[in-house]
Amino acid sequence: MSSLSQRSLWQAGLLATLLGAVGVLAFSPYECWPAALLALVGLLGLILNRSPSQAAAIAFAWGMGFFGCGLWWIDYCIEQFGGLPGVVGVLLMLLLIAYLALYPALFAALLTRGFPRPTAARFLLASPALWQLTEWLRSHLLSGFPWLQWGYTQIDGPLVGLAPLGGVNLITWVLISLSGLGCWAWFNQRWRRLWLLPLGLLLAYPLRHYTWVQPLPERATTVALVQGNIAQSLKWQPEQLQATLQRYWQLTEPLLSQAQVIIWPEMAIPATDHSQRAFLQQLAQRLNPHQSLITGISHHESTDAYFNALLVLTGSSAGEPTPYRYYHKHHLVPFGEFVPLAWLLRPLAPLFNLPMSSFSRGAYQQAPLLTANRQLTPAICYEIILGEQIRANFANSIDFLLTVSNDAWFGDTHGPWQHLQMAQMRALELGRPLLRATNTGITAVVQSQGQVSALLPQFTAGVLQATVIPTTGLTPYARWGNTVVWLLSTLSLISACCLKALRP
Repeated sequence: MSSLSQRSLWQAGLLATLLGAVGVLAFSPYECWPAALLALVGLLGLILNRSPSQAAAIAFAWGMGFFGCGLWWIDYCIEQFGGLPGVVGVLLMLLLIAYLALYPALFAALLTRGFPRPTAARFLLASPALWQLTEWLRSHLLSGFPWLQWGYTQIDGPLVGLAPLGGVNLITWVLISLSGLGCWAWFNQRWRRLWLLPLGLLLAYPLRHYTWVQPLPERATTVALVQGNIAQSLKWQPEQLQATLQRYWQLTEPLLSQAQVIIWPEMAIPATDHSQRAFLQQLAQRLNPHQSLITGISHHESTDAYFNALLVLTGSSAGEPTPYRYYHKHHLVPFGEFVPLAWLLRPLAPLFNLPMSSFSRGAYQQAPLLTANRQLTPAICYEIILGEQIRANFANSIDFLLTVSNDAWFGDTHGPWQHLQMAQMRALELGRPLLRATNTGITAVVQSQGQVSALLPQFTAGVLQATVIPTTGLTPYARWGNTVVWLLSTLSLISACCLKALRP
């Protein structure tokens, strides 16, 4: 480990870039979770015995490798649908990656400035606390982008049982602390202490088998998730609207006597509810009174506001008005669903004028969706990665979590797989089965333990049918959220400062 800290700055930067790239292998679809420890131990080792500016430069290089390899799929969206020259698209992608790399750089600078010596306090106490701080900033500044948090790598790893206790942030905290433990033992040549690293992993492993919630088999629900597989290049063309509606209807019609809840994905109806009232009324009339259909649609209100919405249709008899219930997406994606400085940017390129990029924002907390006497906490696309928002809309009365998406923007890349992995974490944190309906995949049913029990292959039109058993009960994370992580971070940082004061 000492040899890492003795390398020249440019050598350390190159090695850091490589280690950051290797860390991506810990995430889906690769799911080689030990790569997370390799990447994190390497980062902590490379910034040893460096000035704050040198440590920040090395961590920035590490971030460029990590986010560059982990988020390259965003460039697919820019090139395919942004309407910009290839060089401009690459520059925009590099700008985003460089921005995200500033957060590990800030972590390294703060750690090196505050705790320059290679002590146990630096590695085991200060490192996870400062990482939590910088990750919180990344999750909230400029609307936030908490993609690729390290805790997601443990969906199939030994620390997965920590998720119901403190969520993905607690797992990340423990991963950083264990990585610091390995780095400290190696650097100080305390080889006998290295066994504490696998011991820490093993101690957390039994938690994955602990049951925080109880199944409700008497409330088993038959669900059908419809995957239309509409190409993104066709989705928003007006002449394709009827073909899209016909496809979803053809896939749905055989389900009318089989499923209690039918779910269509985000913006499955690429039009406003106002323009499609006749079609929606026909759908409702074909449903039986104990059956519901949920679809993504644009909700147009009389105030001239448009929402990216979920609409619940319940069965009704001919001539009866259909009671519409909506969920409005709260967390909108910049440039995809709203455009900052629209008056300036929209004329410049199609990237700033994508279809349906002028949505209004829904409330942060909304009532659950009620379907077939079941309550669902919904999230549209990007929102499923926001654990705090999902928890804020959760209660013990919730039967399922629901997320709908249109990942066709990202083609055959690993973006949709990372998206599914984060949805799995939400099920595990809150102890509820999760239903995920998408346009082109990956449509899936996730059990309350976070494991996928059924899925449809990508880029195929089809229906995923399953009988899903709700659960009841509250996990510690459902009760207290990130309180555990912030309490740990505060206590560990105070302890690290006290130890530094005792041994300056």
